Parts: sequence; structure tokens; C-alpha cells
Amino acid sequence: MSAETFIAAKASEAIKALYGADTAVPQLQVQPTRKEFEGDYTLVVFPLLRLTRQSPDATGEAIGGWLVENCPEISSFNSVKGFLNLSLSNEYWKEALEQAAGDPSFGQLPPTGKRIMVEFSSPNTNKPLHLGHVRNNLLGSSVSELLKAAGNEVIKVTLVNDRGVHICKSMYAWQQRFNGATPESTGEKGDHLVGDCYVEFARMEKEDPSVMDKVHEMLVKWEKGDPEVRSLWKMMNGWVFDGFEQTYKALGITFDKTYYEHDTYLLGKELVQKGLDMGVFVKDPDGSVWCDLTADGLDRKLLLRSDGTSVYITQDLGTAEKRFSEYSLDSHIYVVGDEQNYHFQVLKLILSKLGFKWADSIYHLSYGMVELPEGKMKSREGTVVDADDLIEKMYQEARATSEESGKLDNMSEADKDRLYSMIGLGALKYFILKVDPKKKMLFNPKESIDFNGNTGPFIQYTHARIMSILRKAAELGYAAEVSPEVRLSPKETRLVKLICSYPDKVSEAADSLSPALVANYCYELAKEFNQYYHDTSILHEPDATLRSMRLELISTIASVLRKGMNILGIELPDRM
Repeated sequence: MSAETFIAAKASEAIKALYGADTAVPQLQVQPTRKEFEGDYTLVVFPLLRLTRQSPDATGEAIGGWLVENCPEISSFNSVKGFLNLSLSNEYWKEALEQAAGDPSFGQLPPTGKRIMVEFSSPNTNKPLHLGHVRNNLLGSSVSELLKAAGNEVIKVTLVNDRGVHICKSMYAWQQRFNGATPESTGEKGDHLVGDCYVEFARMEKEDPSVMDKVHEMLVKWEKGDPEVRSLWKMMNGWVFDGFEQTYKALGITFDKTYYEHDTYLLGKELVQKGLDMGVFVKDPDGSVWCDLTADGLDRKLLLRSDGTSVYITQDLGTAEKRFSEYSLDSHIYVVGDEQNYHFQVLKLILSKLGFKWADSIYHLSYGMVELPEGKMKSREGTVVDADDLIEKMYQEARATSEESGKLDNMSEADKDRLYSMIGLGALKYFILKVDPKKKMLFNPKESIDFNGNTGPFIQYTHARIMSILRKAAELGYAAEVSPEVRLSPKETRLVKLICSYPDKVSEAADSLSPALVANYCYELAKEFNQYYHDTSILHEPDATLRSMRLELISTIASVLRKGMNILGIELPDRM
């Protein structure tokens, strides 16, 4: 039970005893006390005045007095203009620390019984993953872990867009300009080679716009199963899949299931026929199929081209139906950039018109684009930052920064290599995930690797520092425990309060689908520990009971940091 819930429950008892009125605990407003006032938590009195028929101050004084007299966990109170500020006792916070320290599942919320599917990554097979994909993957993976921590069953999926006009562009360029080049013959990673083909096609189209006619011919042949086109398609997609897998492994990204557009687009065609039969869709004289959404304030949406080929939303319709029927989902979250806001608005509306009651259970987690100091990336112009290059750059930045510190001289080369990777990826992931998903962000690799400030390496270094203290304590035979007679200092109480707020932070972050709340919580906890460590003796504390409590406290801080950063997909080293 959180401190807020505990206080609300006791306040409910007070109101019953003083005024004979029943009040539901969730209806009582309890919040952290503002810094300028004395107290831990504040009960908002104004909504209670209709029950007490007293002034705000009189009501606050009455409830505060009853709580201090009847609840040993509440040590003092002050009432200020309708706000009852309550201080919890030393015993309460010691017990809270012991509960957090002794609970291996601390921060894992009870099961909700809900099954949620999260789709993310969903790349096209015409180019390697780039910085924009990195934000998508890190956000999708982190949101999935966050929802699991909040007690949900989560299914992580990706839809590989492995067919369509964009893929045919790369295929056509390879045929015309690449003289049979392969990853083996060029020594280039497969997804990068195909990306080069895509960029080359953009040049070809500028020289001769009619090449698009050839690409459309190729797409029609693909949909008819032309053996030559299909063989080329399988070969080039195989190169890309191998490349993607290497990048996913480097980022620590996994999926429970992978869908492929070449398997799903026909599902959408069946729904198009259903929509025509229902009168929801219309067929134009040229054979193209549309859904008229103008009465809903939108426009006409193309579902099938005049040549019978699918568009992107066609397979999205079919895939959604397949997933909800297969998995009995409670909700489906699509992690896709804000450039597709309109697409998902249309998708939900069309599914609703087709009679699917679960259409409202679809949610688009719309996130802002990632930009570089030099501006926006463009795939067809080849001005993107490849994910592989970025991962390597972060490794090199971590290596350079770590070697400057001179603290790794006694570490083996293999351990150093692993640490550089851990720090580089930690910096990358944290820098991206600490930003609210809805906001656009500017990525600066150099800034992200800083060991000071709100960065992943700062939190990693904090964890390593705590683990170093705990190792020395173990060597000296010091125990980590909370004795009944020990008293917490105000700074220690502050740390315990922060620890105890972790489950609520997980719940809040899951409700808003924002890993940024967990990221910034971890930073606050790490920052608070460092201030405490600077001012407080731990290993050299002569009082054994005080020293043992402090060891228990910092051990619990390290555990909570690992839990929070694990949601972000970030590993914390024991040594740095």
C-alpha cells in the first residue's frame, strides 16, 4: 500500500469517527506536500466541507488531531487554509524501507488480466534501420516492458513492410545499376546495400521520371506471382532481414511475433470486398475502391488501386482483424511517428464502419521525430544516420570518455569492451527515452555520453559506485539491515520516500505510455543518492546500527535503479 493510500484510508476512518460519514478512499485527495510547507503528504480538505459543515481550518485541525492521536504512523500535522499537511513517523519509513528491501517483486504491480499487443519497428525492406527507427524501437520495447511491470500480459510484434512500391524501387535500381552486387561480393551489410539501391533509384527518377512506370509494372508482376520478380524479391529481402537481425541484437530488441506484409495484404483485400458488400466502400469507374469519409470531416480514402494492387491501409485493416480474433486483445498499441496521425484516425474510423466493436481499442502512440543538429533526415537523399553507424559511434564515444577517466586500468580488454558497449547503448537509450514521446527531439551523441547531469552514464556510474561500497562492506563483514532503535535522518527519509514512490511512478508511466517518467525518476533517485553520499559517511560510520541501515538503504536504491533502468532496456554495470 502506498503512503497516499495509507493516509487516505486513515483519513476515511477519521471522518467516520468524527462526523459519522462514510467516504470512499479513492475519492480522498492526497498528494505530496509542497516543499515550502512542513509535512510528507497533504490531504485536501475542501471536498469534505459538505460533510463536516465546518470551516476548512476547523476541519483540518479536527482530522489532523484525530490522526495523530489514533495513528502512531502519523507523527504531526499542520493545517493551512484547507490543506492538511501530515508527517509520517520514523517507524513508518523504517518499515517501508524494510518492505521494499525484502520484496524481490517490489515495483511489479498486480496482474490486471488485460492482454495488450504492442506493434513497433515495422520497417520497410528498402533501407537499413536509421535514427528514427532507433527511437521507435526503443520506445516500443520500453513501453512493452512498462506495461508488463504494470501487470499486463504484453505481446510484442512487428510488421515487416516487405512488399510494395518502395521495395520495387530498390529492386529495379539493383537490376539496372548494380551489376549483380551482393553483400558477399561488396563486403557491405545486406540492408545497407539495398538502401544504396533505394538512394540510386531516387537519382534515376530525377533523370527519367518514366522509370516509375517500370516500378509499377514490377509491383503488378509481383502480385501475380511472377517467378523472376519473386525470386529477386526473396533474395534482396533476405539480405535486409539478416541486416535487421544484427541491428536488433545490438540494440537488445526482441519480438514475440513477426508479421510480413506479403502475408497480410490479402487479408485486407477480403475486408475490402466485405466493405463493398455492406455499402461502406464504393468502386469508381476505373476499378479503384474508396471509402468516403467526407461526412466525418475527413476525405476519400483509397483502399485498392485501379490495377487491383493494395495500398498500405489495406493490409492494416486485415492485420488488425487477424490480431484481435487470434489473441482476444483488450487493446492494441501502434508505436508510429506523428507523421501518421491521420492514417490511424482513418484506420479506426473505417474499422468502426465495418462493424468491429474493438475499433476503439486501437491506440496510436504518436511520437515526435528525431532530428540532428544539422536538420531533418531524408532516406531517399541518403542523409539519414544509420542505426549501425550510430551504435558504433556511441561505442567509440564511451570508449574515449572512459579512457580519459583512467579508472579502467585493472580491467581486462574483454571486460572493457563489454563496458564500452554498455555505456554507449545506455547513453543512447536514456537520451532518447528521457524525452516525452510526444515531443520532437534533437539528438546529440556527445551530450548523451556525459557522466554528469541527466544521462544514462550518470545513472550507470551511480549504480557502480553503490555496488563498490557494498562489495567493500561485504569484505569487512558488515551487515545490511534496519534495527528497531535506529533513526532516519531527513535525507534518509527523503530517499525512502523516493524509493516508495517507485510503484506509483510505474503505474503513472504505464497509464500515460511514457517511459520518460521512469527515466527521470531514476535520475532523481541517482541524484538524491549522490548528494546523500557526498554528505554522509557509510562505511566509516562508527555506529554499527546506523551503518547497517545505510547499507540496506543504498542496496535498495541500487535494486530500484536496476528495475527502472531495465524497463528502459538499459544495463547497469557493477564496476566502472
